Amino acid sequence: MKKIITGILLITLTLAFCSCSSSRKVSRVNTNEVIDLSGRWNDTDSQLVSAEMIKDLLGSRWLPIYESQHQNKRPVIVVGTVMNKSHEHINAETFIKDIEKAIIKNGSVRLVQAGEKRQELRTERDEQNQGYTSPETAKKWGLELGADFMLQGTINSIVDSYKKEQVVYYQIDLELTNLETNEIVWMGDKKIKKQVSDRAL
Repeated sequence: MKKIITGILLITLTLAFCSCSSSRKVSRVNTNEVIDLSGRWNDTDSQLVSAEMIKDLLGSRWLPIYESQHQNKRPVIVVGTVMNKSHEHINAETFIKDIEKAIIKNGSVRLVQAGEKRQELRTERDEQNQGYTSPETAKKWGLELGADFMLQGTINSIVDSYKKEQVVYYQIDLELTNLETNEIVWMGDKKIKKQVSDRAL
């Protein structure tokens, strides 16, 4: 009798577990494919915004003016802070990387490291000059490429919602500043608007 009750209990628990579990399907997709599940900021937004804004930045008047004043020398840019002031969590570091990749791909300007990565490079250079590395291959101090301009920006958003309808508006602003004079030489913005509907099928 005890075995029968135990058997029935096991069958009941198994059936209950199976009925509660849902089937999940995972499939690999092309990384260039646009997939917008939630309506929130995503990888497509980051890539499109960075590509369009850097195209605008490097196609503006400040660049030929600088080159004409400096014997066609390419200016050096450092990417500073991009502050997320939107209503949602946005990985600003991923967006900054997309910006840096777009700058490198264009090739009109030179790009130097910023922040923690620059400090890591300095630590490595310091260790090379403390006797751990042969003097012939140790990298010298005082030869870093100084930036001429710093690129900074913000990500803002506005949400308008009513019942099961929502409109999310993003505005991304970037500005380029001359590090020596503090003169803003370029300002650009990109706007994205998404409508999200949660309607019963």
